[in-house]
Amino acid sequence: MGNHLIIKHGTIVDGTGSPAFVGDVHITDGIISAVVPADEIPAHDSSDAVEDPATQVIDATGLLVTPGWVDIHTHYDGQVTWDDLLAPTAWHGVTTLVMGNCGVGFAPVVPDRREWLIGLMEGVEDIPGTALSEGIDWDWETFPEYLDALEPRRWTMDVGTQIAHGAVRTYVMGDRGAKNEPATPEDIDQMRVIVRDALAAGALGFSTSRTIAHTAIDGEPVPGTFAAEDELFGIGSALKELGTGVFELAPAGVAGEDVLAPAKEVDWMARLSAEMGRPVTFAMIQVDSAPDLWRELMDASLAATAEGADIWPQVAGRATGLLSGHHTTYSLFDAFPAYQELKAQNLTSDALYEQLCDAQVRESILGWEPDENTAKSLAGAFDRTFLLGDPPDYEPGPDRSLAGIAQANDTTPLEVAYDAMLVDGGRGLLYVPILNYADGNLDPVREMFLHPRAASGLADGGAHCGVICDASMPTFMLTHWTRDRSRGETLPLEMIVKKQTQDTARLYGLSDRGTLQTGMLGDVNIIDYENLQLESPYVTADLPAGGTRLVQGARGYVATIKSGEITFDDGQDTGARPGQLLRGAR
Repeated sequence: MGNHLIIKHGTIVDGTGSPAFVGDVHITDGIISAVVPADEIPAHDSSDAVEDPATQVIDATGLLVTPGWVDIHTHYDGQVTWDDLLAPTAWHGVTTLVMGNCGVGFAPVVPDRREWLIGLMEGVEDIPGTALSEGIDWDWETFPEYLDALEPRRWTMDVGTQIAHGAVRTYVMGDRGAKNEPATPEDIDQMRVIVRDALAAGALGFSTSRTIAHTAIDGEPVPGTFAAEDELFGIGSALKELGTGVFELAPAGVAGEDVLAPAKEVDWMARLSAEMGRPVTFAMIQVDSAPDLWRELMDASLAATAEGADIWPQVAGRATGLLSGHHTTYSLFDAFPAYQELKAQNLTSDALYEQLCDAQVRESILGWEPDENTAKSLAGAFDRTFLLGDPPDYEPGPDRSLAGIAQANDTTPLEVAYDAMLVDGGRGLLYVPILNYADGNLDPVREMFLHPRAASGLADGGAHCGVICDASMPTFMLTHWTRDRSRGETLPLEMIVKKQTQDTARLYGLSDRGTLQTGMLGDVNIIDYENLQLESPYVTADLPAGGTRLVQGARGYVATIKSGEITFDDGQDTGARPGQLLRGAR
């Protein structure tokens, strides 16, 4: 007999969208062997007191039992080579992740391009280049060799990856590719072969970026940003040839830099998807410059299904929000001369805090009189910058803005910000939602998730280390959207679970996970739903070479189980590493 795990009496939300029910989940040798509703459990069932030493029983009475989350949008491409934990994503119930998004990755690569690829990742995803240089042990050139290098590793979760356009284009075209010169037919054919070989070796898809908001550390747009249709369709033919893989992208105009481009992007995506017979998924965000454009794009994606396309706008569960603190990449006080001088001293955290508490230092910073344009910019920021709070509030109203708090307390927005950032020894954070918040609330996000073509994603685990911390999004999806929201309607629990389990798994062809059904992988979360709570994000220096990053934990995950092994017990790492490299759809 093999190893058995029985989760008893839990409230099961099985990932299919079906209503919750109370019952037991049995896992045998890492696979779900039975899911038994309470009314079908025999009265004489004695598994509560199993004596078989190979069987473990968890009493989940009063607890939520769900599939493990499947996070399809991360950037752990470098971190997976040195880190087997994969936090902070691992702290939020994720049992499968997909990386290699947005056209940036580390294979294929020639040796003299390694540092250039690091600069590309650092520029696009704000991952410290020094950490990547120190942490990555380069023992590959081709993409299949990259997978071979990952094969023996084990993590807290399964890891799948995509082959990135930026790496492929530069590998084939050298400086011409890096500088976004047009690809020749010979270039395109070489790229097609490389992508085909990557898919055959186990890549889950191909990714590209077309937004000018994505640039390398040297300011150059990501290779492929301006790729013509012959290049995109030529590469896409590799997916068609093998009948596998997802085409993922950050489209032109996604960050609001061009409100006319997105509609044109959806047009070629629809034609490409129909031509390949494969899914296309793209980042979909509400932007201030065209706050209702997302509706048009999502409806166009739905209409394209009638033409044989399979397009999935990928939406985030909350606003893309910058965090402003004394140890983050961005600070509200960056433009203040006295603050710049203080930060230039590279003081320790304690010494910086001591200086900031000094009355004269405070006055030197807050007493600055900016020019007219800077003053106008700051005034606008005061309405759009909020106290994050503990627990953090990701849908704050005007009363939590710097301007609102200042008015209520007869003080200035800058005084409010200064005091808030001094909290916790100078580690306090402000929240600046920049995307998905054009209406000052998350109503558009709710509407996006109700759309039949919406895919849940964009948590960006592993990326934006110094300014954004959205890897906690799977937890936020439960706490905010199904339980806590006070500024509008919530969403059904069963729907939100399905969105980040069955739906995300199916999009990437991972049909062996995402639901609590017999024969599926034993990937499970046991959650104290009533007490599930996000903790405040914080900066830590735990990357190689002393690199810093924002991380965020959660309370309320009683257990996270990967392939039948408990990886986290009441939020604590058990040391179990059952996660493996995913090679291809299954």
